[in-house]
Amino acid sequence: MASHLRASARALHMLGHVLQGMATVVWRFPRLNSLERQQRVQAWASALLGKAGIRLEVVGHPVSDGPALLVANHISWLDIPVMHAARFCRFVSKDDVRSWPLIGRLATAAGTLYIARSSRRDAQRMVQTMADSLAQGDVLAVFPEGTTGDGLRLLPFHSNLLQSAVVADVPVQPVALRFVTAASGEVSTAPSYEGDTTLLTSIWRTLRADDLVAQVHYGVPETARGRDRRTWSEDMRQRVAALAGLPCGPAGD
Repeated sequence: MASHLRASARALHMLGHVLQGMATVVWRFPRLNSLERQQRVQAWASALLGKAGIRLEVVGHPVSDGPALLVANHISWLDIPVMHAARFCRFVSKDDVRSWPLIGRLATAAGTLYIARSSRRDAQRMVQTMADSLAQGDVLAVFPEGTTGDGLRLLPFHSNLLQSAVVADVPVQPVALRFVTAASGEVSTAPSYEGDTTLLTSIWRTLRADDLVAQVHYGVPETARGRDRRTWSEDMRQRVAALAGLPCGPAGD
């Protein structure tokens, strides 16, 4: 009963925070410059974690400035606010997120780039859009697994989005995400949004969890050094797996 009451209270606090974020986007963002918007997004994401009862733990150092591409494993709906709380970045997301109630508006305000993953032509467009964004000095972030996993193993990486880093000749930084229980240090699957798990189920499990810690482990940035996107992508997968302490299955495309 106590966990249900705690989760209900956290849900109400999170909903209020989301609505407050919408108000900020509508009324304040038009008057803010780019740096001020980034600071607001990072502060909002950090506060969201607090309202969900999650503590953020950062290991290593994110790139201080762009251009750079962050490559991370994907576990949960929480991954984006966790990474925003640790270091602002612009995400590349599937196109249908743009139309999601509330979330789509917040994602767009945070500078998200959208891609229709089922379209090869749109993938080519996105490579150029990402390369242009990197050329302007942005820090972008992608989840090359293309879907969420359970946090216990690393799925194959799709290499197409790394092509932008090859084209723009910018460094890629591996990033490992983990959710653990503070007392034991063991991996928690509560936030996992995998397979048949619904979003509401994942959110409720997360809010019921006690002493949940979101860990963001930054690795060493590296440039292509002559590698093509497939070779570089697999090397990055090995880096992320090592940072997260996860096994690697077969390679991706």
